[in-house]
Amino acid sequence: MATFSSLETLPRWQPATVAAIDWTQLALPEARRLRELGFDEGVGVEVLHRASLGGGPIACRIGRMTVALRRRVAASIRVAPAA
Repeated sequence: MATFSSLETLPRWQPATVAAIDWTQLALPEARRLRELGFDEGVGVEVLHRASLGGGPIACRIGRMTVALRRRVAASIRVAPAA
């Protein structure tokens, strides 16, 4: 059985799949940006880097793109380990 966690807590370099996104936790511009970047259920993602300061952004790879997300946004994205 898959263990779900948020993208915010996913260990670095661990491939995962987006299981769900809580769109209600996001402002409309943030939700629009995630959709434009290709974030959706079933998409592969992995965390590449976290800012050294606790509240800084998270760099993650989705497809061939590397994007930076605020931790609050990353917390709204539920992931499961890739098969």
